[in-house]
Order: sequence, then structure tokens, then C-alpha cells
Amino acid sequence: MTVRTDAVAEESTAVHALPRHVAIIMDGNGRWAHSRGLARAEGHRRGVQTVRDIVRHAGRRGIAYLTLFSFSSENWNRPADEVADLLTLLRVFIRKDLIDLHRSGVRVRVVGGRENLPGDIGALLDEAESLTAANTAMTLVVAFNYGSRDEIARAARSLAAEVVAGRMRAEDIDETALARHLMTAEIPDPDLIIRTSGEQRLSNFLLWQAAYAEFVFVPVLWPDFREQDFDRALFEFQNRDRRYGGLSAKAGA
Repeated sequence: MTVRTDAVAEESTAVHALPRHVAIIMDGNGRWAHSRGLARAEGHRRGVQTVRDIVRHAGRRGIAYLTLFSFSSENWNRPADEVADLLTLLRVFIRKDLIDLHRSGVRVRVVGGRENLPGDIGALLDEAESLTAANTAMTLVVAFNYGSRDEIARAARSLAAEVVAGRMRAEDIDETALARHLMTAEIPDPDLIIRTSGEQRLSNFLLWQAAYAEFVFVPVLWPDFREQDFDRALFEFQNRDRRYGGLSAKAGA
């Protein structure tokens, strides 16, 4: 999985720079499998190959941070056999692809709860982070056992504990303080969030961090998501007018 840097998309006449941070809600594995009369597990397996392709392609496009929503904290409510399949795929991905990612200079960060995970899963996640910690070509953020409301609640509890311990005052709690206590501290907020499968919701993903993100909803199931779909989303982002609550940069707006 060699990752190269190539900062400008081919044939792009877009106005703005590429996003620094792209986050993707990888949706549609189950529907992809169902439409072909296959087991859901096959959809997840095909989805892993798409992960490999898109991580490689994002590196070629010069994306500095790529976040993938791989397993939500609500996914534990799925049938036990499907959860087992997903965990197996995670094990295979890390064991098979981690060395290639490391050789390509990709740093792996994992966000999500680590409590009560199967023992080998927690160890694999720790290994992925520790092995690649010094890499600088691109940061791949894996959101595993992640839910944004849970993340915000954890940050609030941490801030409350700081106040109780006398290390800060309640009136000092502001947006910056809360952001420092999120799992994504030290990771820039996403500029672009892509969701595949045509669904148009965040599904408890990066709710705080998405405040000024641009959204692109792609009517393609994740196993069918290709490099050209990624490029189209980048092109659409580049042609958005990002105001951050201010006035448009366009004349007369």
C-alpha cells in the first residue's frame, strides 16, 4: 500500500485548495452484499479493499489527514456473527497492511473507547499507533468503537474532574478547553466529510468537529466507491464558498 504525495488532482480547475482533512462515513457494505445475494460479511470484506484503495489514493492527492468511520459504538448492537466478522476484518487489516502503511510513512491514530474491547483488539490498536507514531507522510485516523456523543460526554466528565480537583475554574471552560479533552485533540477538524450510499446524516460521527465541515453525500455504496468518486468529492469541495459564519468571498455576496 504505497502512499505517494501529489498535491493537485488531475484536470482540476477548482478555485480553492484541497482539504487538509477528509473524513469518510463508509456506508453501504450490507446493501451492496444484499443486492448481489451475498452474505453481509462479503460486503464488509469488499469494503476493506476499498479502504486500501482510498487510503493509497488520498496519499497521492496530498491529503494530510484521512479519518475513516470503521466501527461505531452502536455497532455492538448488530448480530453477534456480524460483529465477529467485523472484528476479524480489523485484525486482518492491521496484521496485513500495517507494515505497508508504516513503510509508506503513514501515521495511524485510533479514536474511540478502548474499555472492554477483546484483548487482542486493544493490543493491535496500540501496536498500530506505537509503530507508526513518528511517521509524517499522512495521518490515517481510524474511528473504532467511536460515538461522538460519548466522546463529548467523556470530555465533559474530564473537565468536571479538573474543576473538582481545583486545576481549573468552571468559568474557564470554553470551546478551546473542551476541544482539548476530545479524543481528536491534536487532530485538525475535518474540512470535508464524505458519506457513501446516498444517506444524508452524520450518524453520531464527529458532531463537534464537523461544525464548519463541507459535506458531500455520494449515491455510491462503499464497496463500489472508487478513486474518481473521491476526486469528484474533492473537486466539489474546492468549488464551495466556505464562510465560517462570515461574508462570502464572492463579490456582492
